[in-house]
Amino acid sequence: MEITRESKISDVLTNCPDAMPAFQAIGMHCMGCALAGEETIEQACAAHGIDPDEFLDGLNDYLLSL
Repeated sequence: MEITRESKISDVLTNCPDAMPAFQAIGMHCMGCALAGEETIEQACAAHGIDPDEFLDGLNDYLLSL
């Protein structure tokens, strides 16, 4: 799965459940968040004060390491 700024968090976690620790590590506890269903990675990063490009680089590196 290609994960981009426009990817919905719910889609990422449905297709790549192993991604959850990367979200949790930066304070995004998305499974319990009512917004996660429609929120994009870019929107979530903005809400948490995280650079989306840095997050995506880390997320993709993490997933490739599995």
